[in-house]
Amino acid sequence: MPRPAQVEPVRLSALPGELHGADLEITGITSGTSFVHPGDLFAGLPGTKAHGASYARTALDAGAVAVLTDEAGRAHVPAGVPVVVVPDVRADLGSISSAVYGRPSSKLTVLGVTGTSGKTTTTFLMEAGLRAAGRVPGLIGTVGIHIGETELKTGFTTPEAPELQALLAVMVEAGVTDVAMEVSSHALALGRVGGVAVDVGGFTNLSEDHLDFHADMEDYFRAKVELFSEGVWPVIVIDDVWGERLVRIVGECTPVSSSSAGEWYVDGAVRDRPDGSTEFTLCHREPELRLEAACAIPGRYNVANVVLAVAMLARAGVDPAVAVAAISTATVPGRMEPVSVGQPFLAVVDYSHKPAAVEGALKALRPLTKGRLVIVLGCGGDRDRGKRPTMGEIAARGADLLIVTDDNPRSEVAAEIRRAMLDGALAVPRGERGEVIEVGDRVEAIAAAVAVAEEGDTVLVAGKGHELGQEIDGVIYPFDDRIVLRNALLARRP
Repeated sequence: MPRPAQVEPVRLSALPGELHGADLEITGITSGTSFVHPGDLFAGLPGTKAHGASYARTALDAGAVAVLTDEAGRAHVPAGVPVVVVPDVRADLGSISSAVYGRPSSKLTVLGVTGTSGKTTTTFLMEAGLRAAGRVPGLIGTVGIHIGETELKTGFTTPEAPELQALLAVMVEAGVTDVAMEVSSHALALGRVGGVAVDVGGFTNLSEDHLDFHADMEDYFRAKVELFSEGVWPVIVIDDVWGERLVRIVGECTPVSSSSAGEWYVDGAVRDRPDGSTEFTLCHREPELRLEAACAIPGRYNVANVVLAVAMLARAGVDPAVAVAAISTATVPGRMEPVSVGQPFLAVVDYSHKPAAVEGALKALRPLTKGRLVIVLGCGGDRDRGKRPTMGEIAARGADLLIVTDDNPRSEVAAEIRRAMLDGALAVPRGERGEVIEVGDRVEAIAAAVAVAEEGDTVLVAGKGHELGQEIDGVIYPFDDRIVLRNALLARRP
């Protein structure tokens, strides 16, 4: 993760907490020993298996000069090392990191998006609108990080607080004016966005996901609500009950909808183009405004993402007409991304890896499919196990052929993950589901889908989207669904 080139040194005594030891100057902060730079403050957080402060010696050997931790962690810090003690390290880490890097978010317009599905698409759409308006956009999210025209890869939807604050400081140095940022429920629950001054907050929707981390849907929803703190202007999609509920909680806001409801809304029918893209009339109530809009990304569910992006940009001062024009041609890597080598059927890669997203993708592709709709789908290991049968059921009902395969098994036995999906799929009565087969190897599964596809069919390879690797037993092997699908299409050509 990048660091700013220039950091004004900060004395430990200027930070919140109780200082024990010398009042040194620091020039950076991190909670990861592999990210330590000389002059850093190392943050030792309590963990489920070990206290992060127990790694203080490693951090100090790498160049850290002091430690931030709680009272329990203080006992792990070598004698003579300056320690700043706070009651809750995670709660304070964001604001302290912000102070170390000169409160960078206050020098940017930050547009944060949360929700189950649509975060990545909305941020990419906003980036396109910002660039068209003459702004210099930054982007932070699942696919990666954009600093103006520079692209970086990241392992988190939302980086840890110290790395996020450093990244924002880098953006300030690079002349970025506005940042479109995905804000995950993990980031909100774990304080990663603490100290970030979000100007406009967007909510897309809520459906079952991350229940391996959250106790239930209520806990998941409460984490999302945390984005809309004082000073954040809420822009909320009210197309589901969670959005309607959020409006009641936050009070003053901008409600938006892909139907006739909301302050920003779609007037009349959404029109499908032959390539799966959509066009529609986007309206604002007061002052009255009507704009002919479009979305190049297949799927009617993306209309709500367009409405949300335009409304958030308008709140940030971007002319809606400029935003709509730019958004109409914007695309997102691995989001309903067509792959074509001239074959007589549609082949699409999509990141849909949760029940509602899989259902939405299949419903979006069905009107474009004259023949059979084929889906290749797996579930990730070490993640929410409860959604696996549900995803199998949804895919079996929505597709004419479901090929159950591996996604990222991680540390789990891949066959057991597939079995849970098959249980859900085969529980659907025979007359209500398509054909269901199992092909464990993902390359072979994609090849099998391409092999059976005929003119007018659609092949959807779902789950991994933009990802460039497949994790098996702790090893990440190179794997890109788009490349594998393209190779299978090329191999099939006469």
